[in-house]
Amino acid sequence: MHYEGDIYRPPSEAYSLIVQATVGCTHNKCTFCPNYKAEKFRLKPFETVFEDLLEARAYYGYVERVFFADGDVFCMSTDKLMRLLDAVRELFPECVRVGVYSRASQILGKSDDELRRLLDAGLGILYVGAESGSDEVLRRVNKGETADDIVEAVQKAESAGLKTSVTFISGLGGRELIEEHAVRTGEMISAMGATYVGLLTLLLMPQAPIFADVQSGKFVQLSPHEALDELEIMLENTNCVKETILRSNHASNWLELKGTLPNDKERLLDRVRRAKNDPGMLKAGNRRRL
Repeated sequence: MHYEGDIYRPPSEAYSLIVQATVGCTHNKCTFCPNYKAEKFRLKPFETVFEDLLEARAYYGYVERVFFADGDVFCMSTDKLMRLLDAVRELFPECVRVGVYSRASQILGKSDDELRRLLDAGLGILYVGAESGSDEVLRRVNKGETADDIVEAVQKAESAGLKTSVTFISGLGGRELIEEHAVRTGEMISAMGATYVGLLTLLLMPQAPIFADVQSGKFVQLSPHEALDELEIMLENTNCVKETILRSNHASNWLELKGTLPNDKERLLDRVRRAKNDPGMLKAGNRRRL
């Protein structure tokens, strides 16, 4: 397999065939992200990707899901994406879903017809990093997209039949913007109608530009109790109409949550409130690692 650099994939793709179709990230400017800093974004030649698919076909007897890495594979033209999806259908007829990472701008750059064509060809899910529903938080972390961009993109993909899995990062606004981040994120979750929402908690690595702000005192990380306060505010501000599966079971999280909004909102809130009074419910700090 022609892997280059570190390969990243969503937690839900742990048992998928991972094939690298791009190297790096098209944006690569988010201050909280340590990934891809040593790589310049580029598409890998189709022939190289196809060789990897052929090698995997020879090795694996059954492949239910395929995930094309790295970041932002959805930046490819529809014709190039269709070529990848056609190759998967040819070599892995048993495959039920192909997934990729996407930025909001890349979804908005494709027509409704293109999205439906990709869906019909086997693309089943887009992973979108929203990070926050607050434009101020997004500006500070140099996300390069607005909350409205992200909501519109997720709604567009879901309307075309493509499932979306959208991630948010607890603590991304720091202590200064804890309420702003929580309220706006809850509102965004309600408005966009994603199939899945995943909550992560900010973990700092020296390679991430925001690390210097923490060391200088410009950015103050949340304590475990403050992270629960933020989570409580976020859930209180959700008012989902469309059912959304919510998970807070990433390795970085202090507290695991599993449920569906709006049905499980009060149960999830109750668990958060109990955890605020029972530190034993929280994950030990040495288990919060990637």
